[in-house]
Amino acid sequence: MVLRVTVLDGYSDEPAGLGVPPYLDVYPRYAAGAIWSVEKDALIKYYTIDRARENWTAFCKDANSSNITIVLAGTIVPGKYLAATPITPEEIINVGMSLTSTLSILAGPVARFGMGRGGGSPVVGPHTLGRHYDVVVKGDIDAFLRSMLLEGLEKADPLVKRESYSDAERSLIYGARIVLQHPNYGYNLTLELETYRGCTRWFTGGCSFCVEPSYAMPVQRDKRDIIREAETLYELGVRAFRVGRQSDILTYGSPKLGVEEAPQPNPEELELLFRGLRAAVRESTLHIDNVNPAVIARNEKAAIRALEAIVKYHTPGDVAAMGIESADERVVRMNNLNATPEDSLKAIEIVNKVGRHVGWNGLPHLLPGVNFVLGLLGETKETFRRNIEFLETLLKRNLLVRRINIRRVLVLPGTRLYTSWNRRILSKHEKYIKHFIWIVRHKFDPEFLKRVAPKGRVLRCLFVEKTGGNITYARQTGSYPLVAELPGKLPKPCVLDAIVVGHKGRSVKAIPTGVCKSPLECTPIAASA
Repeated sequence: MVLRVTVLDGYSDEPAGLGVPPYLDVYPRYAAGAIWSVEKDALIKYYTIDRARENWTAFCKDANSSNITIVLAGTIVPGKYLAATPITPEEIINVGMSLTSTLSILAGPVARFGMGRGGGSPVVGPHTLGRHYDVVVKGDIDAFLRSMLLEGLEKADPLVKRESYSDAERSLIYGARIVLQHPNYGYNLTLELETYRGCTRWFTGGCSFCVEPSYAMPVQRDKRDIIREAETLYELGVRAFRVGRQSDILTYGSPKLGVEEAPQPNPEELELLFRGLRAAVRESTLHIDNVNPAVIARNEKAAIRALEAIVKYHTPGDVAAMGIESADERVVRMNNLNATPEDSLKAIEIVNKVGRHVGWNGLPHLLPGVNFVLGLLGETKETFRRNIEFLETLLKRNLLVRRINIRRVLVLPGTRLYTSWNRRILSKHEKYIKHFIWIVRHKFDPEFLKRVAPKGRVLRCLFVEKTGGNITYARQTGSYPLVAELPGKLPKPCVLDAIVVGHKGRSVKAIPTGVCKSPLECTPIAASA
């Protein structure tokens, strides 16, 4: 009998990983790959939560006629999303109640940490979310599924975690073809590539609010396996990749990863990785995500060489997201944060030095992204003054920042903050929080955008994603792509170039310079023709 499986992707957003469309994270690929590696003829039907909402009856029919239904979710660092909406705690519970004639499995970060509606909101725990599911997998879904299919449900351990990537590599290769069922396939689908799991600062407990240290000592993938996976995905038709699934891309390949808090980068290893990735994905978008500012600041020469290696092979418009979190040294100390304000400032200067030159698609090659977390231990009125002062310094020094991300802390079980935090920290400072957000969105964001994408700049290869009223929202593929607001309603799919005519808080206003074109025309050669 053919095994029938339904996978519901409720999306994930973690400190080291993004799976909200147009991004596809590793969890659906791990799950599908584990099944196909054992049951090669299995019929797997993939739904995003947005697609399931559109036709709830069809989803329930498919799920309840399947042998197994897997629900994957986990927005651990929830944000605002342009064209997709992650599953809510209420929906997770309702889905579980609707799965009446299938083996129902809840997995992903939500099964381990629970989830909230957003920063500062109460967290709904895994026990509550999973009470209507047959199995809640707090370990690795691929390891559990493989064990269940080979040994039976009773012998499969939902807490099992992989200790190496040996079996996981097979799952990622086998599971790659799940991309063919993604609604963004053939358009702006962007695949998250994993290089390692865990935090290099795990032995200190890491940042007080972060879940990454709970994965313990970092375990790395072999670069040949990462390149092979990217090549497989490219051959299946994927044309945008983000090397975003790790806490700090600059520490991949470092001999001191997991041994030192700010290990020296290994530029030679990163050169080999990105050279191989570029050869594998050819003209596709290739971006990164997280970097630790302390690693850059305390290893300047090696960090510059590592960043130069990335810029040599990546796609312009890239963002090195920095978890600065706070410019208040007291908050840094009390929450064991990554870097001091001095480290962060130096790191931003270094990334600007390497990456601020403009590339073929109209944006600087590589710029820092700045993350702030509000509601941490030790926060006072002075914290917000120092955060503003830090941003003022960046402007005065003519440093470019691609985007500023602000979120209220989401306190999750398993983090050090969970046992010592009180929601009054947020409520007590609500007026300071609102003022800080207002001044960032109305003063700093527009000013940085004017410098990053000035009026008259042509942004190439914008993918139309959404229309609202008489406005079309479009952006390039990659990490934290800049949103362009275009006049009128443009059809989707549509890829076009546009000239910047104005700036808003977090987006630019632009006018198309021509008609819709094929994504195949989005290459450096085509752009210069």
